[in-house]
Amino acid sequence: MSTKHSEDDGFRAATLEFLDPLYGAALRLTRNADRAQDLVQDTYLKAIRAQRSFAQGTNLKAWLYTILQNTWRNRQRDGARSRVEFDSEAVERSAEAVGRLRPSGYGEPGSQRFETPESLLMRDTLNADLQAAIDGLAAAFREVVWLRDVDELTYQEIADVLDIPIGTVMSRLSRGRKQLYEALVKRA
Repeated sequence: MSTKHSEDDGFRAATLEFLDPLYGAALRLTRNADRAQDLVQDTYLKAIRAQRSFAQGTNLKAWLYTILQNTWRNRQRDGARSRVEFDSEAVERSAEAVGRLRPSGYGEPGSQRFETPESLLMRDTLNADLQAAIDGLAAAFREVVWLRDVDELTYQEIADVLDIPIGTVMSRLSRGRKQLYEALVKRA
């Protein structure tokens, strides 16, 4: 086996170590299991294509999170430009007929989506009060709190991933944690 192939295999194996945390991040961004899987798949595809731009010895996890975030931002931007029209009443009737549509607790109040085994596991993993408090945070705060406290990225890694100054990371983290604490105290 050539050195190039073994390097490629080693890189791919190393990236797969971050599959679960990347999926969790994608699920928090998309609020939908299928869209999260697509986002992770696109992230890995871009990472493998851009493998040569990755500097060995640097933080692979932060590099992958950056690709994930940029892919998500591009999708959001592109999605805002090209809205898809659909018959929401027909979708709701179809979902009710299947009987699998349940309130998810995510998104706008009263919103619903299909529950998948992955989304149920993610939701049930966290204490219900903690999950509700996290979901109640504004997206900017929720993202920073999650990346720091759950995914354990450093302030600098979070700043790089979200493309914001490190001071903004610290500010959002502080405010997000304070809001999270206040929400949990209020629930208790």
